[in-house]
Amino acid sequence: MKKKICTIALVTLTGISSFAQEEDSGLVLDLQGAISYAIENNKNLKNARQELTKSDKGVWEAISQGLPQVDATLDYMTYFNYELEFSFGPDEDFTFSQDQFNEAAAQTLTEFSGNPAAGINPVTQQDLYNHNAGTYYEGVLQGMMPPSTILMSDQMTAKMQVGQLVFSGQYIVGIQTAKLARSISQQSLDNSEANTKEAVVNAYYLVLISEQSLQIVEKNLENLNDILEQTIKMYETGMAEAVDADQFQVNVNQLRNSKRAMERNLEMNYNMLRLTLGLPADTEITLTDNLNDLFGKSETMEILMKDFNKASNISYQIMNTQADISEKMWGMEKWNYGPTLSAFYNYNFKLKTTGFDMTPEHLAGFALNVPIFSSGLRSAKTTQARIDYEIAERNAEILGDQLELQNSQLKYNLQSSLENYLTQQENVEVAERVLESYKRKYQQGMASSLDVTQANSNYLEAESSFLSSMFEVMNAKIQLEKLMNNLSTL
Repeated sequence: MKKKICTIALVTLTGISSFAQEEDSGLVLDLQGAISYAIENNKNLKNARQELTKSDKGVWEAISQGLPQVDATLDYMTYFNYELEFSFGPDEDFTFSQDQFNEAAAQTLTEFSGNPAAGINPVTQQDLYNHNAGTYYEGVLQGMMPPSTILMSDQMTAKMQVGQLVFSGQYIVGIQTAKLARSISQQSLDNSEANTKEAVVNAYYLVLISEQSLQIVEKNLENLNDILEQTIKMYETGMAEAVDADQFQVNVNQLRNSKRAMERNLEMNYNMLRLTLGLPADTEITLTDNLNDLFGKSETMEILMKDFNKASNISYQIMNTQADISEKMWGMEKWNYGPTLSAFYNYNFKLKTTGFDMTPEHLAGFALNVPIFSSGLRSAKTTQARIDYEIAERNAEILGDQLELQNSQLKYNLQSSLENYLTQQENVEVAERVLESYKRKYQQGMASSLDVTQANSNYLEAESSFLSSMFEVMNAKIQLEKLMNNLSTL
């Protein structure tokens, strides 16, 4: 009996038109208020909302990559007054004899003898002197001149660059993929909200069931104490034996231990609810809904008659979106065969420059990238992306089949739990009548203390089974509502 009672308190959690207000003594909540409070304050949901905001920024990140990009820089460079030398001749020293100069002049005069008939005058010795036309020797002589120098002074330039992507198939597909990723974040948020609602409902019911179990034990303990006192008085007057009083005393002690264990378990269940709501562990909570009223509002038979549409299931939606993303990734790999065209414009504003500056102020151009040959790399990546897409589609089909089976199983579980609930409800009524009958017979001396304690144990076990069946009905119903994505009706 004690084990059965403790089981109720230790049921494990799977997974504002409402009344929710704060008082000096703590937080007062009905079921709808608890759900609304959890949706607003649950820490996991806050993370999911931030992930959605992050996905929104990811979409804009993908879009902005194809929009104009403007960068500005300021460059400063010092050469520490370095002098740049220009020398056009060979490094080795040369000395020329008079014969060499005469030979060079004769070669030049011969080569440029002119054509008087055509009006072209021959080159004279004076012309050579005037123009220093010493052919090879003239170049050597220039090389022997001292080198020219340019002073490299400090340099400072302000630059502005404008870039624009003109065409890229991968850019277009990338935007579509980012939008799909954002859709997954939204669907994940919806799924997290559904899980939070399920956890809140289960935790709320678990607390109410634990409190009602505790009330039943307290009332039963009070009744046993009364019987124990009566038995002691009967023993003192010789109307009962000592073994009868001892028997009731053992049962009272066991029931007190069960009560203390259930009180601790009740506080643990409250902590589970606080955790789901996003509350500190020391926050006082008062639940205003009544267990029987909530159970009576449950439209259990209606949900059994509803048709299941797997397309409304959030997990199925997420799986299909992932398949769409895989398809886009396949398309992106296909665009690796396509060209990419981008354009740019640079403007250099020279705040300070050197005497040797070949950088233009304006510079514009475009870049066209045309893939030609990759030794099968692009083909291999495209094939892998296609296979990923086919696997994702097949996984979505598998999930759809599993959801159909799960719908049938959950409806079967709900129907069975309803039948068990009605049976346990009847058993409680029968066990209570039996217990009251044995109490009267014991007071009249027609039943033993063992009969009363056994009837009392049967009654407590029936109450425990009844509350367990009630929780099973609600748990089966909430799972079916979640499968059909109808938790918004809670």
